[in-house]
Amino acid sequence: MESNNILIVESFNDKFFVEGIKKYLNNIDLIITTPICSIDDYECLDGISLKKLTHKLQELKIRIEKDGVNKVGILLDADNSIDDKIKLINDALSEIGSTITIEQPNKWYACSCLDVDISCHILNLNGKGELETILKNIKSKDSTYADCLEAWKICLATKEQNIDDKQFDKIWVSIYQRYDCCTRKEQKQAARKCSNEASMSKGIWDFSHLSLSDFKDFIRMFEKK
Repeated sequence: MESNNILIVESFNDKFFVEGIKKYLNNIDLIITTPICSIDDYECLDGISLKKLTHKLQELKIRIEKDGVNKVGILLDADNSIDDKIKLINDALSEIGSTITIEQPNKWYACSCLDVDISCHILNLNGKGELETILKNIKSKDSTYADCLEAWKICLATKEQNIDDKQFDKIWVSIYQRYDCCTRKEQKQAARKCSNEASMSKGIWDFSHLSLSDFKDFIRMFEKK
């Protein structure tokens, strides 16, 4: 049976992002041959917690035995700390009986408990943040509408109603996709035409950005040898 690779992600938005990067890489160097980006090769957590990740790893034991899985990657947002997310992964592995310790992202570790090689990547910008933080940093089109949210943020602060960076970046990306990068006609079908999934094929993100170098290295690690 041909071996498969599985990528655990926090949400389908991460899946769409990976697929966008994979398409970009395929176009420039044709290096990725293993189909890590088909939906059958994804496991979505729908949020992140020790309980959810542990449960997902336990579920994978059955799939690994059935489908001949070779490699398992885990893609998480850093939020406030890369080290905290690596610790979360190690804690989840410990919960299912694994004795390995992942010491750094973008490196394969032999996990005898699951009988696979396992690795992780923590999405971040300068050590913190999440997917939307990265997207905001790699936008490639005019972002007049989204940038005007800064004035809204300042207005909220004057009324002692602050918004955290995580929520602000999510709103920024949504406004950028819908109002800066969609036509009026597309905006009438915004759920389909101005979504995270649709945006990945519109050329509105700079997938050549240097801040994505480590992440692209992680994707290349799934190359079939």
